[in-house]
Amino acid sequence: MASDLTPVREGIDKIDNTILELLKERLALAKTIGQLKDESKRAKWDPLRERQIYERLTELNNGVFPDKALHSIFHEIITTCRLSQQKINVSYLGPEATFTHLAGVKYFGHSATYTPMESIADVFSEVEKGRTQYGIVPVENSIEGAVFSTLDSFMQYRTKICGEVRMEITHNLVCQSGDINDIQTVASHTQPLAQCREWLRKHLPSCPTLPVFSTGAAAQMASNNPNIGAIASSLAIKTYDLQVVVKGIEDYRGNTTRFLVIGKESPSPSGSDRTSLLLGHMDRPGALNEILSVIARAGINLAKIESRPIKGKQWKYLFFLDLMGHIEDENIKDCCKTLNALCSYFEWLGSYPRSDDSAADA
Repeated sequence: MASDLTPVREGIDKIDNTILELLKERLALAKTIGQLKDESKRAKWDPLRERQIYERLTELNNGVFPDKALHSIFHEIITTCRLSQQKINVSYLGPEATFTHLAGVKYFGHSATYTPMESIADVFSEVEKGRTQYGIVPVENSIEGAVFSTLDSFMQYRTKICGEVRMEITHNLVCQSGDINDIQTVASHTQPLAQCREWLRKHLPSCPTLPVFSTGAAAQMASNNPNIGAIASSLAIKTYDLQVVVKGIEDYRGNTTRFLVIGKESPSPSGSDRTSLLLGHMDRPGALNEILSVIARAGINLAKIESRPIKGKQWKYLFFLDLMGHIEDENIKDCCKTLNALCSYFEWLGSYPRSDDSAADA
């Protein structure tokens, strides 16, 4: 039997060696492109070019190799080659192994440098001050809605949205021993606690919950205390040497969180983009309806609208809007000019490639 396997394994080894040599060749070409872009002062990231690569490879593949795996492999190759042109430091809501950390790795790959922050506001501050090129923050969950600390930070810090990531979130109950009887307190971020409230009520009815600033912090606490259970990611299990008590304790399947990538500049059009705005309307009857009418007349799909109170001004609100399209699209550009003239406050938060992938192993 071993002799039958030998020529097959030799064939696989030969293919692997060829792949490695081609990867090194691709990396060298990517570095050359980086040098040429430096000379012409062009942006390192071209979202349209990357989208075209994925579409071309998917078409050539014709479904032979699993498309999702193919995209994942080439995403890591492309991001690694892009990072060879410019090293990237990404700040995220820490500590290590939070869902935000996972979203960062999904977007930037494993070759970027990741810096954990204690709060979402700290992520914005790091990017605004230029200490990290990018930050990644949660903005909304399909079950619990908007993450208000992220929306409020856009009102306080000057950054631009560069991209988005969607991840299907699976919550695991973990602790040191893996025995549910050892758990006296369940710690996690407020959103996972809310997303698992019915499971906790049914299976741990007398066990108090402890809200902390991230799932990673909860996992860290569980690693230091045998009586604390944490609701955390699969990455946290490995990072903090914890045992799984129960997998998938979320109350609803299909629980998806959307994350935003923030930086100093938004990228060029990719052909499938989203534009985010922050608006304040005039204090008069029908003002909000005027804004919505402008968007409707322009034939633009309004994907999201969310209001937030302005701190220090009673009953005054700003509105977050997501429009489908890029600021360089004529209809979006003209609409924004009209809104800028119409609104008491107008800020373009960014235009960026849309994420249509809502499934990921979390």
